Amino acid sequence: MKIQAIETIQLPHLNNILWVQVHTDEGIVGLGETFRGANAVAAYIHSDIAPLLIGQNPLEIDRISSLLLSPYVGFRSSGVEIRAASAIDVALWDIFGKAVNQPIHQLLGGLSRPSIRTYNTCAGYTYNKSGARRYIGDCDDAKEGPYEDQLAFHRDAGALAESLLSEGITAMKIWPFDPFAVANGGNFIHATDLDKALLPFRQIRDAVGDKMEVMVELHSMWDLTSALAIARGLREFNPFWAEDPIKMVNPQSLAIYARQSGIPVCASETLATRSQFLDVLKADATDYVMLDVSWCGGLSEAKKIGTMAETFQRPVAPHDCTGPVVFAASIHLSLNLPNAIYQESVRAYYTSWYRDLVTVMPRIKNGEIYPFEGAGLGLELSDFVLDHPEVIRRTTRTS
Repeated sequence: MKIQAIETIQLPHLNNILWVQVHTDEGIVGLGETFRGANAVAAYIHSDIAPLLIGQNPLEIDRISSLLLSPYVGFRSSGVEIRAASAIDVALWDIFGKAVNQPIHQLLGGLSRPSIRTYNTCAGYTYNKSGARRYIGDCDDAKEGPYEDQLAFHRDAGALAESLLSEGITAMKIWPFDPFAVANGGNFIHATDLDKALLPFRQIRDAVGDKMEVMVELHSMWDLTSALAIARGLREFNPFWAEDPIKMVNPQSLAIYARQSGIPVCASETLATRSQFLDVLKADATDYVMLDVSWCGGLSEAKKIGTMAETFQRPVAPHDCTGPVVFAASIHLSLNLPNAIYQESVRAYYTSWYRDLVTVMPRIKNGEIYPFEGAGLGLELSDFVLDHPEVIRRTTRTS
């Protein structure tokens, strides 16, 4: 089998998402995806990756992964080079699964559990789309459906927790501190602002007590001193973890936070390749390892990061707040990794626009995500994407 062509696919109204299809001479097409900077990633795929890979065997996944994760520049970041490599890698695993008629989780080593528990990241329908607002103010009244969870955690987080529990979801993630980081540059939070940001945690505990696990996302927006001030305020609410409290550029600083905060640490969707995660693990700087399949180097690298985390006795929780293909790849991974503890999901996504983009969604019931049944990823891009009047499709093929 040989790689015959590499195609990138974009939709203008979802232009944070880039899909990649790797075409083979045997008619098998593999699907991959990455997120953010889609135009730059697409350009890099066609200028650098496609000429390198066309004519090669797509089943030599580890060799290709090693090749793509070692450019002369960009190998120690989650930038364009690694995001492009990640999307290609997912597509190669999809080809492998289709070639042998097995789901990816089987190729990774099989199921470690019949389902994986999920927590709900409390985003709304447009969160993380190009041009959408990530921070909610008092005047934001836009509503697209029943799961405007980002609005909800600002308005009444207790009622939101009750809604999630009614669907069997027992863990949720919120980020009420972000607006204050934007306003103050992340190096100062006033006591009154801290009190305002803690209100959702009070509402959740008052409404449902300890029935709900609550993660706090800090988006790497704070310096160490301010992050520790936030941690002191959070302790009484017993958060499950504090995610990315500071920028992931100094494992020693993160280790100081881990020692002094009194809150479990989760890090980090923003890291790429084993070497960066190894630095964090060796510094004893995180309790939970979070990786993003489409930013860390693909499924090949994610599996290795997960196994490395297992040797450090750390659980893994794959990130997803991006697109449906990465969501599917992450589910395969989290069902396989023995040390996976949660798979992130966004109910506003998987109940709505994800379903427009792909042919299949996983079964999600009572806070558990169940395996895909088809070969490879178990899904394809839908006709809505491929036949969309504004779709941007670009192909580099054998001359």
